[in-house]
Amino acid sequence: MTNTRQDKPDLGQEEAILAQASTGNKETKEALEIAEEAREKYTLPSFGSELFMGNFKPDLIFPYPEQSPEDKKIGDDYIRSLTHFLTENLDPEEVDRTREIPKAVIDGLVKLGAFALKVPKEYGGLGFSQTNYNRIIQIVASYCGSTAVLLSAHQSIGVPQPLKMFGTEEQKKKFFPRFRTGSISAFALTEPDVGSDPAQMSTEAKLSEDGTHYILNGIKLWCTNGTIADIIIVMAKTAPKIVKGREKKQISAFILEMNTPGVEVIQRCEFMGLAGIYNGMIKFTNVRIPKENLLWEEGRGLAMALATINVGRLTLPAASVAAAKQCLHICRKWGKSRVQWGMPVGQHEAGAEKIAWIAATTFAMEAITWLTSSWQDQGKIDIRIEAAMAKYFASESLWKISDMTMQLRGGRGYEKARSLKARGEPAYPVERIMRDNRINMILEGSSEIMRLFLAREAMDPHLKRAQPLLNPKSSFMSKINALFKCLNFYSIWYPSQWLKNIFPPKFKDMGPLANEFTYIHEQSHVLARHIFGSMAKYQQHLEKKQQLLGRLVDIGTDLFAMSCTCAYAKHLVDKNPGDKTPYDLAEYFCRLARRRIEKHQYALEHNFDKQGDAIAQKVLNDQITWLEKGVIPLED
Repeated sequence: MTNTRQDKPDLGQEEAILAQASTGNKETKEALEIAEEAREKYTLPSFGSELFMGNFKPDLIFPYPEQSPEDKKIGDDYIRSLTHFLTENLDPEEVDRTREIPKAVIDGLVKLGAFALKVPKEYGGLGFSQTNYNRIIQIVASYCGSTAVLLSAHQSIGVPQPLKMFGTEEQKKKFFPRFRTGSISAFALTEPDVGSDPAQMSTEAKLSEDGTHYILNGIKLWCTNGTIADIIIVMAKTAPKIVKGREKKQISAFILEMNTPGVEVIQRCEFMGLAGIYNGMIKFTNVRIPKENLLWEEGRGLAMALATINVGRLTLPAASVAAAKQCLHICRKWGKSRVQWGMPVGQHEAGAEKIAWIAATTFAMEAITWLTSSWQDQGKIDIRIEAAMAKYFASESLWKISDMTMQLRGGRGYEKARSLKARGEPAYPVERIMRDNRINMILEGSSEIMRLFLAREAMDPHLKRAQPLLNPKSSFMSKINALFKCLNFYSIWYPSQWLKNIFPPKFKDMGPLANEFTYIHEQSHVLARHIFGSMAKYQQHLEKKQQLLGRLVDIGTDLFAMSCTCAYAKHLVDKNPGDKTPYDLAEYFCRLARRRIEKHQYALEHNFDKQGDAIAQKVLNDQITWLEKGVIPLED
């Protein structure tokens, strides 16, 4: 039978649509309806959701979960073999220079089963846990970003994950074994003119007259692995349905063999970084897809894509941790060896501050990565918010880390590794790390989209209670009932957000980090009041206050990061009582996070948002074009 699990929703442009509730135009409302239908209600506990509502739940993160010895050994053994293979056969600088991953390397990865890491064992795969999968991606990403993308795009968002979650038994038996023998997959959603907006999707799959197959036409852009893939997931419009007298668009997902007539790769895209990724534009002309290759059901493609990407998003923090650890290594070595003005650069305050920030933040990124990975393996926590926070925090943090590393390294940070190697210096690839990881703040939901998505999820419990009041089609009695329910709930909830901070819990089990947990408890209530107050103040106009929403989300994200970091530090010290350095890292990170939280709280009321908006509109209205003069004009 088809797997009807709906892990939920988050994809990128759809998240922006959800967060931007209504601009009044028909296209946005239509997109909103499509995206909202793909959302799934919470059925499991969510640490992030509770945090936004002023409920700090330390029991969900402490004690910090630990990978079982059996599962860890499986990962250790595989990582040992994979590391040996990569270091003996792959030169990441050559991949960056030539834009090619050697065929011998891909063949070797096939032999290692690297394209079947997430394929269940009963279908010939390795059946690794999410934790081991992320450990493997971390190892590969630490060495060659392009190779890590090849593997992760294939099984984090490519065919294996959606097939595992939503495929029929027949589909699993047909396609899963092929990944063990080397078939590569990809995911095709984005289009040149409409991005990922489901309401404007133009690629269409029409059911044939005899009902045996679909005929696919359209173009997809930025399909990672698409230029070398054997099998892909492609999203397309299917016949609309009439619901309550209205026509509703349907987005469906299909498994497509790339050797099918009518499939054409028309461009391999070239990017700032990740030079070796096989990302391209694909054109479909009257492509015949067997009806049995429909994944899940007609009209459920968007829900499938959102649920898949939600899980796939967990890979990004692991890859980000890999690069951050390499930066930490580079800064440690350089900070000790490079002498300026009579002492090593790492002993100057300016250098020491960078090194401390990198170390503490890398520790926090790692804490978040392994906690969210463990939650996915356990299946007892709804991780939609936490996965988005992990992706947002890790990608933003890594960009700062790579920037600090380049600044500390100076000219050698800006110089390519092969140029350094040519004159006998350590070939630290700082500039490649920076180029390869800049995309992390854009793909699978940009940082701006992550803020909007998280803000919408933070407000969701309030919106659900007030929905009949906000819906003009609700009956008078429905509005009255909703009003009384809201009064009943908020007459208790809102005062409690003040009262619970009078005598906050002490969290003595956390040792020297007890005060940090108390701070998180207190600030969760402050954050909940700010969210509720902002909704009450701006009401339907709140979706336009993206700066305000972003600050609220940043506060929540830092509180989440503090929670994970403290729990992780306590876990490590409990395992090795002789080493208290995890406490040092956690305490320093929490100080940095507190400073950011205080800054965002102040800016909630004291900001220059309106002035900035006004200047931006003048630029867009061509009122400040005089500032662009004095340069050679770019072609439009």
